[in-house]
Amino acid sequence: MEKTRLEAFSDGVLAIIITIMVLELKVPHGEDIAALAPLWPVFASYVLSFIYIGIYWNNHHHMLQAADKISGAILWANLHLLFWLSLLPFSTGWMGENHFARWPTFLYGLNLLACAIAYFILQTALASLHGPRSTLVRALGRDAKGKFSPLLYLLGLAATWWIAPWAGLFLFIGVALIWLIPDRRIERLLATRP
Repeated sequence: MEKTRLEAFSDGVLAIIITIMVLELKVPHGEDIAALAPLWPVFASYVLSFIYIGIYWNNHHHMLQAADKISGAILWANLHLLFWLSLLPFSTGWMGENHFARWPTFLYGLNLLACAIAYFILQTALASLHGPRSTLVRALGRDAKGKFSPLLYLLGLAATWWIAPWAGLFLFIGVALIWLIPDRRIERLLATRP
């Protein structure tokens, strides 16, 4: 099976997800700058989710660049990831509209955790298909960031519930910052591949 259709479909879905999120930003009724003030929570949640979608798009692209083939299991694992990513506009909107209240922020963190697990499943399925000596598996290495991120999400969920929503949000932002700098392992190995 060729991976080009998988890449094109995934790119299209991610573009639609971003479009849906930006449509949640409603134009204020007012002509001065103060009319924008009530929108800050919605805008801030949009920015965070936009960054997350960008991170997933970037890493998904790099991972598929290192892949030589896909299978039916990979297609389903990819759809599983896209399902959880497609829920981000909802959890983002609910969190922003409710000014980062406990339940909306908790659901947002659960959504992020589900995305991370789904990405790990896709990555594991691709690694299994390609074998231990493949470029993909060598590039992934120990994948410390990938294993550490779900732990931070779990800590963020606990902090949201037992401390305050801002504490959980702080950890969710921390995970995004960890991944903001693109992972160059795959790029380096692809550059040396004959």
